[in-house]
Amino acid sequence: MDWIINILYYVVPFVVLLGILVFVHEFGHFLIARLCGVQVTDFSIGFGKQLWGFTDKHKTNWKICAVPLGGYCQFLGDADAASANSDESVKELSEEDKKKAFPFQNPWKKLAIVLGGPGFNYLFAIIVFMFMFAFLGKLTFPPVVGEVIEGGAAAKAGIMQNDRILEINGKQIEDFSDISTEIALSVDNQAHVKLKRGDDILDLTVELEKMEVETNGQTTKRPMLGIKSITTMETTHKKMSWGEAFMEACGETWRITEGTLRGVGQMITGKRGSEDLGGIIRIAEMSGDISKKNGLIDFIAFMALLSINLGLINLFPIPVLDGGHVVIFLIEIVTRREISVKVKENLFKLGFALIVALMIFATWNDVVHLFNRFFA
Repeated sequence: MDWIINILYYVVPFVVLLGILVFVHEFGHFLIARLCGVQVTDFSIGFGKQLWGFTDKHKTNWKICAVPLGGYCQFLGDADAASANSDESVKELSEEDKKKAFPFQNPWKKLAIVLGGPGFNYLFAIIVFMFMFAFLGKLTFPPVVGEVIEGGAAAKAGIMQNDRILEINGKQIEDFSDISTEIALSVDNQAHVKLKRGDDILDLTVELEKMEVETNGQTTKRPMLGIKSITTMETTHKKMSWGEAFMEACGETWRITEGTLRGVGQMITGKRGSEDLGGIIRIAEMSGDISKKNGLIDFIAFMALLSINLGLINLFPIPVLDGGHVVIFLIEIVTRREISVKVKENLFKLGFALIVALMIFATWNDVVHLFNRFFA
């Protein structure tokens, strides 16, 4: 019986979450393609065998496939869903069909279509946050120290109760949750903390220590400052107008993007370990934990967070991803020459190999993470 419950809590929310995000991403490609006069031949949620589908009056085959781990939007004239190559029969298209075929579009239209997917992921996140802030308001925890954990990094550095954290590593702290975010992005196990104590402003260098912390029902070790908020029960409910909610939603989206980019940059430069790089299994685990222990609002907020990450990752300049296409089309716009088919093929093969390698590495991290969670 337990395994049925686990399926409900982990598999179903994951499939729903991924399905919505994939639909949003691919619908961005679809809508911009339609606006540019390009025919979409297939709109698929999932890969593999088609389970259900229909063809609309514009000759687009809408379908749901057996493997719910992604999706694609294929255009007239494409040999594959990644738009990496043109179909062999593309030259045999009529002049009327060529006007609607993706390979015959100018690079500006191609660029707009490619950016449509990530753009809609960001738009989706902004809309979700905007509605949350407008209807529910924003819950804020002041970054004031309520308790200093004995023997922790903060205690050793001289941080005291009622100190107000102003900055960590040069980043302004507005909410207590910002503290853990900036501490997690600290390098060399050090954090530079600016705080206010009474009327005095103090600058401290804190040597961080790894402490056990429970998140979504699991215990992990991570660098911690060693402080607690004034109280986890008192929050300030800030009402927002639609204009304020929109601006705050844009700000929240940017903060998530900026934090993710900094984390990725630290992994690339070796200042941060790669154990935090997760994949499909980690997403399924997190979505399951949230659906099991938290409410619908937390799940929707998590969906918005993942939508931002999906849009951002797709903008990385790796062939096969949207960002790789963006680089190619920008080069063609600047040089006013189309890159040769052979060069594109080699670039996309390289990009595909890199993506597969990253997926294998992320999956390995996920497996190790699950092992440590349940058996270590």
